[in-house]
Amino acid sequence: MTATPRPDLQLSHAVVTSDVTAPLEYVDIEQWLKTLPTHEYQRCAPGDHKAAGYTVDDDGTPMSINVEMIGTGLVIQQYRFEVASKHYCKMVSLSDVLTPGGWTSTQVIWELGIEQLEGDQLRYVNTVTSHPTEEFLEFITASGQSFEEAAAARQEASGRHCELETPHYAQSIANYAKARAAEATAA
Repeated sequence: MTATPRPDLQLSHAVVTSDVTAPLEYVDIEQWLKTLPTHEYQRCAPGDHKAAGYTVDDDGTPMSINVEMIGTGLVIQQYRFEVASKHYCKMVSLSDVLTPGGWTSTQVIWELGIEQLEGDQLRYVNTVTSHPTEEFLEFITASGQSFEEAAAARQEASGRHCELETPHYAQSIANYAKARAAEATAA
């Protein structure tokens, strides 16, 4: 079995937004991700988020490590920063998933963006897309599940999870921006 992603197949796709108030010039999603404490990560999806950390891959690429429950699967995500900026990050993970039937893997693409609506009114856009791996396809076949059944279950679980975490992520990013603005004012 191989953990080769299949971008031609989609397990799930969710786009959820949340509006917040914060000074756009102090929003820095890249730094927020790199400094996100585990307990703040847990507050962003109570019960689902388990741990978060920051590291680099062997080639020096920054990585965000996230451990969370999505539906019945414990997902260990090793997100590589593909695009990293203050107002947009694109993270890609070849994620290990512990299901009731054993271990498998999926590819998860997480996009975090912020848009200015008017003044300090901002919209956070949380986009999560997952693709099966060859290993995942073999895993579901061995368990007697069709791809359509697996995709429907993942879409439901991932959509529910994104609805839970998005407003909390938005507020956490806004709080981070407000704290940076306060530090700048005090200096």
